[in-house]
Amino acid sequence: MRIIKIPVGPFEVNCYIVVDEESNRCFLIDPGDEPEKIIKAIEEHHLTPTRVINTHNHIDHARHLYEIKQQFKIPFYIHEADLPLLEALKEQALFFGLNCSSVPEVDGFLEDGEEFEFGNQSVKILHTPGHSPGSVSVYLDGHVFVGDVLFKGSIGRTDLYGGNYNVLLESIKNKLLTLPEATVVHAGHGEDTTIGDEKRNNPFLRTM
Repeated sequence: MRIIKIPVGPFEVNCYIVVDEESNRCFLIDPGDEPEKIIKAIEEHHLTPTRVINTHNHIDHARHLYEIKQQFKIPFYIHEADLPLLEALKEQALFFGLNCSSVPEVDGFLEDGEEFEFGNQSVKILHTPGHSPGSVSVYLDGHVFVGDVLFKGSIGRTDLYGGNYNVLLESIKNKLLTLPEATVVHAGHGEDTTIGDEKRNNPFLRTM
């Protein structure tokens, strides 16, 4: 497995391309902005995208996702609790003085604990609400993609639509900190960390 990380847009969201090196098939996590940059990377690496997963649907993670879906004709998955955020994409954009593309059609809703096969590995979906009602994390082979739930030394904000501080902490405690300490955490913004490092050093998590 190979992970290509591409920061995109004015909020520098981390788009992730997760690659099965045997087949060159890949799936995309949060390709929310600068679609031309993401498309170029996929074409340069001769990859075949199979699906898009959004960890959540705030404007920075979904602003220009429509172009990605149209370019590759691949299914798009979110947690159903985040559908109102996606449907309000234009209103979110206006709030920040931005434009956005059309709202992409959702092809299926993610469920907590569901798994799908990717190459010779299994990918597991973890429902981790708190930053948004439908925030999910994506776990496979010692890596977890957490969106804006957990960051190196910090946690996601909870002052946006559907955010809840106590729910966020419960999600982190019950769904993320139970993963092996060596698990690499790929956040929606900023640098990578590990579950063990956050257990020991994150000031928001020291009492857990």
